[in-house]
Parts: sequence; structure tokens; C-alpha cells
Amino acid sequence: MEFKALETFIWISRLGSFRAAADRLNTTQPSVSSRVAALERELGTRLFDRSGRRATLTRKGRDLLKYAERLIALRTETLTAVANLSSIQGTIALGVVETIAHTWLPRLIERVAQTYPAISLELNVDISVNLRERLVARELDAAFLMGPISRPEIVNLPLSSYPLVWLASPRRGLAGKTLTLEDLGRVPIITFPRHSRPYMDLEALFHGTNVRPRIHNSSSLATIVRMAADGIGVCALPIDIVRLELQRGELCLLESAVRLPDLYFTASFPGESDSFLAHAICDLAVTVAKEFDAARQLIEKNYQIPSNHAF
Repeated sequence: MEFKALETFIWISRLGSFRAAADRLNTTQPSVSSRVAALERELGTRLFDRSGRRATLTRKGRDLLKYAERLIALRTETLTAVANLSSIQGTIALGVVETIAHTWLPRLIERVAQTYPAISLELNVDISVNLRERLVARELDAAFLMGPISRPEIVNLPLSSYPLVWLASPRRGLAGKTLTLEDLGRVPIITFPRHSRPYMDLEALFHGTNVRPRIHNSSSLATIVRMAADGIGVCALPIDIVRLELQRGELCLLESAVRLPDLYFTASFPGESDSFLAHAICDLAVTVAKEFDAARQLIEKNYQIPSNHAF
């Protein structure tokens, strides 16, 4: 039995679809069907029931799955113990939120190229809610997102945490004031999309009060920054995202008695025994994130951060 056929068999069982497995393995559906057919001929038994909308395992298929996962795990253990890292090949489907994409992701890509030169990264930049769904559905190998993901099959490694600072265009005339909740309720607030943690944290600030803020939301970080710089409203973002706008005077830091929780990110991946590469990439991400945090603390000394936004 070929490892490629067993890997294909495992992914069909996880995703419930020959087409989904083909997409996941970057191959064609006929190729996936051919591998399964060859495996069934070799074993002399049907492995999938194809009569329904999903490909479900037969009894013999369920028996094979246990052995297939053990064989793939043994292959992974062998590679880890014996293989030269530069010879390990594969493609990692990696989901990344914009905050990380705009900060230390380029450093991670360089580190991956140095450590695993034969590994390719398939990058998917999206919001955390979507990345979580795709990771749980096994459409992604790993994701750097606002976590953790509270599911028993998902491993979460802590990455960076980003404090949020209030920002606005200098034309708003808000600099130099200590903004209260009522002050913030009088200007539009631009934030992350609905159902995201920052949006829900923002709503929680005003819950139980008589303040009814106008909240504009966007799934694009660049759009949030641009709207704030154009004077449409105030926003709360990590300072790392807007250093250029601060230097150019397009945005200014605001002092406020209102504090939003930090953005907390994790490197998350399914904890199956064959997830060696995903785990390895996430370990590298943890290292790069720590290095970035150390460098960030030095850079922040160049900025006059209001006391209410102390890092």
C-alpha cells in the first residue's frame, strides 16, 4: 500500500467528499478516485459507501482507518527522527489574520524558507471567524488567529498579544482630551467585523449604559485605517498596524479612560498524529512572534503613549 493512497483515504474520511479531498491534496478528483479504487482492489473490499451525499466509511473502511493513521504517524515519526529538514517536502495551507500579515508574517516566511526550503506555504488571509471554520473543517493545516479554539482536537500555541490604542485623524480635534465613554459615543467608531471578538468587546463596553454609539465595521484592516485617517471616526487598533500613519501625522493617539481588551492570538492546528509539518510551522511562528514582541518593546520607547494605553 502506498502512503499517498493511505493519505488520500484518510482525507476523504475526514472531509466526507472525494472532491474536498482532491482540493485539500492539490490534485484532481479522478486522481483521488483512482487511488481509492487501487486501494480497494488491493484489499478486495469496499472502503466507502458512495450512495449518499457524503462518502461514508464502510465497516472495513473504519477498520482500515485506524491502521492507516498509525502508518502515517509512523512515517511522520521517522521523518522527524531521521530526515534532513531540507529534504522534507510538502505544502502547508496556512490561514493568517491581517494583523499578523501586516506585522511579522514576512519574517516567518523567511524563517520557513531557511529551515524547510522544500516546503511551500499556501497563504489564506481572512478574519478569525472564517479561519476557525476552515481549520475545523480541515481546509487549513494551521491558522494564526484570535484564539484559542476551544475544541478537543485542536492544539493552540500562544502567539503575540496586541494592546489596542484609540486613534483618530488630528482633524477630529480629539487629541489632548481624556475621552470618556460618553465622548466615544458621540463619534462614529470604526472596528472589526460583526461576530469578531473586538466587535463584541466594543459592544460590551456600552452594554447597560444609555450611550448608543454608531459603529462602522469592516473585514479589511486597511479600510479601517483609511476611514479613520479620513476623519470618518475613531478606531481602536494595535499600534504596530499604524506606525506609518502616526509618523506621517495622518493619525494621532488618543487618551481615554476606556480600555478595550488586548487582541490575543494563537497558532492553532489539528492535533492528529500526522500533523508534523503544521506543528513545526507553528513552533517557528511562536519563536518569530516572541522575537517580534521583544523588538516591539524597544521601538515603543520612541512613541509617547498616553498613560491610559501603557503597554
